[in-house]
Amino acid sequence: MNILITGAKGFVGKNLVAALENIRDGKDKTTALTDNINIFAFDIDTPADLLDGYCKHADAVVHLAGVNRPQTQEEFMQGNRDFTNTLLETLKKYGNTCPIFVSSSTQAALDNPYGQSKKAGEDLLRAYADETGARVVIYRFTNVFGKWCRPNYNSVVATFCHNIANDLPIQINDENVLLKLIYIDDVVSELINALCGNATTDGEFGIVNPVHEVTLGHLAELLYSFRDSRKTLSVPDLSDPFVKKLHATYLSYLPCNAFSYPLKMNCDARGSFTEIIRTPDRGQFSVNISKPGITKGNHWHNTKNEKFLVVSGKGVIRFRKPDSEEVYSYYVSGEKLEVVDIPIGFTHNIENLGDTDMVTFMWCNECFDPTKPDTYFLEV
Repeated sequence: MNILITGAKGFVGKNLVAALENIRDGKDKTTALTDNINIFAFDIDTPADLLDGYCKHADAVVHLAGVNRPQTQEEFMQGNRDFTNTLLETLKKYGNTCPIFVSSSTQAALDNPYGQSKKAGEDLLRAYADETGARVVIYRFTNVFGKWCRPNYNSVVATFCHNIANDLPIQINDENVLLKLIYIDDVVSELINALCGNATTDGEFGIVNPVHEVTLGHLAELLYSFRDSRKTLSVPDLSDPFVKKLHATYLSYLPCNAFSYPLKMNCDARGSFTEIIRTPDRGQFSVNISKPGITKGNHWHNTKNEKFLVVSGKGVIRFRKPDSEEVYSYYVSGEKLEVVDIPIGFTHNIENLGDTDMVTFMWCNECFDPTKPDTYFLEV
């Protein structure tokens, strides 16, 4: 399948090309699209004469090229209407009536220079469909967000993500402004479905779902919470689809020299204990390092429960009920990874039996609260 993509180096174009390359190379087998894919990538710096051959041999066109930040208003029509006309005339030259999937804008319904130029391009496409019988689906995208979107250009999400990740100020004139956002992966999935012949449409317009609605103020609040999570060790509620997508997007804007961040290590002669992640409803994750011969624990809990995983070194985890003398021992080692549950009502400890540090990954069902520790000392 020969797929002509105009605007291939733009935000949507780059993501679509990357997805199609993964399908072509056999790295993504989740779609019905065949792996016999040829990508005809066309952008503003592509030699113009290549468009002729691309239009002659294309089996489908994804028309993403356009202008939204020109030097002069005349460039709106040149980029959004005139290039569309060139594309359509070249297809007609070869009698190629392959399907066309088009990126327009919700502003096509508005009376401004940009909207007028997008509407003019839509009108050309409708006339072309009527004349040739070609399948044309027009998508009026609104506020697409995700990785690789240019900040300080035409996306508030990209700008906020970039500025907050780089400790730069953001500007909010009205925090109650309601935004309607669509995620780049959902856009790409829809375009690939369209290439498979399964475009989601409502009449002549294509539809990308879901559309996420959020106020400008809440958007900023979420992004600041992502930034601050490095200090609080909290993670967002990723069960919320929008939060999951926004968090992933935010991380893509981190400065390349700032991917890592330090943790507070609580050290003493026995080793160290370091919290990694704290969650409101899934507990906390920590790493415990014990020196050779050291025993930690010797306490029990009423409700707090844990999971231990020794990933390096070797040791033993012992259990005893407070009213019993019987001790249960579980020998653990980084050479055989296995999780040991720490049930409530059992006093327990963990001892390093090796001659090197023992590293244990620990999960607890609740974050530690010094006012309610639910921890009672008792030797095993």
